Amino acid sequence: MSIANYSTSISPVKTAGEIMKMLSTHGVTNISVSYDEGVQSGLSFIITTEFGDRDFSLPIRIDGVLQTMKSDHTIPRSKCTREQATRVAWRIARDWLRAQLALIEAGLAGLDEVMMPYMVGEQGQTMWELYTGGQRQIEQSRETS
Repeated sequence: MSIANYSTSISPVKTAGEIMKMLSTHGVTNISVSYDEGVQSGLSFIITTEFGDRDFSLPIRIDGVLQTMKSDHTIPRSKCTREQATRVAWRIARDWLRAQLALIEAGLAGLDEVMMPYMVGEQGQTMWELYTGGQRQIEQSRETS
């Protein structure tokens, strides 16, 4: 099965706008787009939770999408470009967020709950980065003992 949205022609700018609109109806108070060399590479936002305002950072990992597209021989080589991978990555992120918002709307979870891996801590790292960093430290201490 090929990666989702591999043939999309929808621009990252349009998709980012769609994501911002979705988030704006779910308690987000501030939204910004990150750029890497002029290419949209992530989305950051603030949500008011029961514990106060929390920062979240949703990365758009274009290189991972491009690698996946290149390794899938059912995708035409003409589609395996960084520009196309950028469009695809943003559409996949939008689809994922829409599914998470459906959970929230159904009362199965809160936005801060489903977005927890992307919550930014005091040191500027996401909870996922802190978790994986801690796991690496545990493994390293096991190897040296």
